Amino acid sequence: MAEKQTPGGIVHTYLGYDPVQFPSPRSGPPDVASAAMDHLLYYGGTRKFTEEELANAVDIDPSMIQGLGPSIEALRQLLLERKRKILETYETGQALVLAGKQFRLASQTFTPPLPIQDDYFRAVDEEQLRDLEDLYYDLPRGKADLRGSLMGVVARLAEKYQVERLAANYKFTGREGMDVPKALEIKEELETIDELLKQLEEAAKNAKLARIDMEALQRFINEADLAELRALQQQVQNYLEEMARQQGLDAGKDQFQITPKAYRLFQNRLLQEIFQDLQASRSGRHPNAVPGEGAVETSHTKEYEFGDSIAQMDIPSTMINALLRHGQQRPVRISTDDIVIHRTQVTPKAATAVLLDMSGSMRYGDMYYNVKRMGMALEGLIRKEYPGDYLQFIEMFTFAKPCKIADLPYLLPKPVSIYDPIVRMKADMSDPGILETQIPQHFTNIQHALRLGRQFLCNQPTNNRQMFLITDGLPTAHFEENILYLMYPPSERTESATMREALKCAKEGITINLFLIQSWSQSEEDVRFAHRMASATKGRVIFCSGNDLDRFVLWDYIQHKKSIIN
Repeated sequence: MAEKQTPGGIVHTYLGYDPVQFPSPRSGPPDVASAAMDHLLYYGGTRKFTEEELANAVDIDPSMIQGLGPSIEALRQLLLERKRKILETYETGQALVLAGKQFRLASQTFTPPLPIQDDYFRAVDEEQLRDLEDLYYDLPRGKADLRGSLMGVVARLAEKYQVERLAANYKFTGREGMDVPKALEIKEELETIDELLKQLEEAAKNAKLARIDMEALQRFINEADLAELRALQQQVQNYLEEMARQQGLDAGKDQFQITPKAYRLFQNRLLQEIFQDLQASRSGRHPNAVPGEGAVETSHTKEYEFGDSIAQMDIPSTMINALLRHGQQRPVRISTDDIVIHRTQVTPKAATAVLLDMSGSMRYGDMYYNVKRMGMALEGLIRKEYPGDYLQFIEMFTFAKPCKIADLPYLLPKPVSIYDPIVRMKADMSDPGILETQIPQHFTNIQHALRLGRQFLCNQPTNNRQMFLITDGLPTAHFEENILYLMYPPSERTESATMREALKCAKEGITINLFLIQSWSQSEEDVRFAHRMASATKGRVIFCSGNDLDRFVLWDYIQHKKSIIN
């Protein structure tokens, strides 16, 4: 019987991954555009991400790095083995005793001056590090020797604290004793290992290799594995930069240039996120569509009535009715009784001005970020679903300025420049010697924003005009002719001027929807002001948190589109 032949050479086994192909063809591209846009909305700039910032911002599929470079789990096991050997080798009892003795000896060699003597001995007995540090600053500056001696006592107590923390945080089972310097060295090494283990565990879950501290890791692994890991890290970085380019981010010398393509990607994903949440949380609350002579057909039909447009005729249903009524008659004749019409809903054109508060208080709780996020989502909704509508953004601070959508992500709250508890200032803005840049920018001029919004909306050929006023509180600035008044705490004079402008808007048929964002500094008077404006102008006030602002505004816009009639 012939001997069974076996294949010679080396047989390679690939565990479901081709290391030549990076990334895995099964993994989708990461969303780099949204990460860059979020960065822009937070910081008002597009400086280039560091490797760690890019890794933190972008989620990528961990299957991309499966099988490439040294195994992350193997590196974890190396570190765990190193940690196990340390814990099985040493014990901390000796170090604890030595640290206590060194502190007591240092405290006895220091002779405190009489004024701080009682406080010093009490701090030593109670081992209060903070109290000893305070006593250091109570010593005269000319007593350098005393200060140096006391600092030695503080240092010994700090070492005692660290040795105690080492003994409390780790369970040592060995027998080899340690002096204090060795104990501190072991503590630093164990803490580094723990931090690296966290980084490796995170990298295994989300492929964020840039978070791994390579300098710390090189103490524990060989050069070959470190070089492979660095190469893989660079490969992931290059891939992310290529995805950024494909998604509309041009990497310049110092910053990303965000192109319209990146804007559109971000807006589309933002709208998907918002409406997915709306469907989950507001299911069943959709208002009924408005029937009328419109262009959008619904699934409902009705019999033809005089005056209906045959452009919306349901042809299949009409033909079936004619055949049923007239049988085999040829040619088929259609009478008015046979015609079925699609019901349509009205999609009126609307003009909207969005007044965005960028005063100093909007920097708290990321309110400014949520306002800009909402603005981009609203513009994306109108451009995609209601392209005939008019939309104008207005930046509101001490003054009011029109804002293009391209400039919206770069807006930031104005820095506070006055901290006086009471401010009563005025400036004649008709004086050529007074520049806007010389005026504190962080106040809230709702009156000026309403006036500017009214001027924009009154030029639009539609009766459906509305304002979305988004703020966190009361107005603190207003104009009287050319005189600008800055008043904090808010005054009745500023509120009266703001209300007069709001009533002018109402007289022009402009509906004011005030979105009052919750903030830590909000008071009952802020809420009352919102109610007074809504009541006086027959508008509305909506109370919402910053995180829900985009959903409230978009939902309100859609609801308005479905409920107004041209």
